[in-house]
Amino acid sequence: MGKLICQSCKEEYSLSDAVWRCDCGGLLDIDLRPTFPIEKIEERPSGLWRYREAIPVLDDRNIVSFNEGFTPMVSLDFNGKKVLIKLDYLFPTGSFKDRGASVLVSKIKELRIKKVVEDSSGNAGAAIAAYCAKAGIKCDIFVPDYTPPGKLAQIESYGAKLKKIPGTRKDTANAAFKAAESCYYASHYWNPFFIQGTKTFAFEVCEQLGWDSPDSVILPVGSGSLMLGVYIGWSELLNAGIINKIPRLIGVQAENCAPLAISFNENSDEIPSIEKKETIAEGISISTPVRGKQIIDAVKRSKGAFITVSESEIKEAVRWICKKGFYIEPTSAAVVAGINKYLKESSPDEVIVSIFTGHGLKTAEKIAKILNE
Repeated sequence: MGKLICQSCKEEYSLSDAVWRCDCGGLLDIDLRPTFPIEKIEERPSGLWRYREAIPVLDDRNIVSFNEGFTPMVSLDFNGKKVLIKLDYLFPTGSFKDRGASVLVSKIKELRIKKVVEDSSGNAGAAIAAYCAKAGIKCDIFVPDYTPPGKLAQIESYGAKLKKIPGTRKDTANAAFKAAESCYYASHYWNPFFIQGTKTFAFEVCEQLGWDSPDSVILPVGSGSLMLGVYIGWSELLNAGIINKIPRLIGVQAENCAPLAISFNENSDEIPSIEKKETIAEGISISTPVRGKQIIDAVKRSKGAFITVSESEIKEAVRWICKKGFYIEPTSAAVVAGINKYLKESSPDEVIVSIFTGHGLKTAEKIAKILNE
């Protein structure tokens, strides 16, 4: 049903090998040629596992799921222009990261691994912890010590062992990476099975549009697991003959931490070393994304672009979207600010899809502060 291939040396592994990176140290991708039996899919229960033939977990008995997925897609008016929004903040743990966690933890169960490590700014850690709890798998979650208390409480509530790391988000990643020398790394950016979960966003949008693709998809980008997954999903749908075009992918980054936007806009082959400033969109505050070049390549192949948004624009987006009845965390509101910028140059009849990635209850104190300013 496919294979793992190293980006660097092209070494191949079986999907049954318990590896998260190549022996040479390179990133692994999954080579898969899924099918989409539409009649069967439409008869199945709503949820991301309805696309069973496109998910590389071999035995259904290993599926770890809360019946998540197939989130609502609603039309939202942005000053006269309609944009379709996927409400992925309604997932069981409150963020889209459940897409990746369900598939990755299912694969971990299939590989009979009993303990994993993961690093996160909050949402991915909560998702991995929740699904590991259901599967009976132990996990250590590494987080920056500045992670919002609501997210810390959520992670610990699932029984995960929380390890708070002083310093930057990169320091946290380095600590987890070291721990992964002796433990399987359930990383939402290193591990390709997580990205096999996030690609289901594209499948759901396609089906909700009557098995068609939109013109553009606007996504927040930090480590890039969503952007890469969505590109892979649309590519698989194209290769299967379900759609005839991949939509333009538009990445949104905070101005205070925008290494991919800088590299893309400067047409550079390298991801710049940046001096990251503090941002209220901590979920996309990744200064050195591991799959950075792969993300930029995906955006270029889709004829897409990157947009950056300021702290004041994100705060204004939080205030505006709350008044529309949506309670989402500032990282999610960054994409609202990005949509407003993109619409200034968009075509009048363009079909645009975006996403609300994380629930506001995870960062209630931060939102209250913004609303009171």
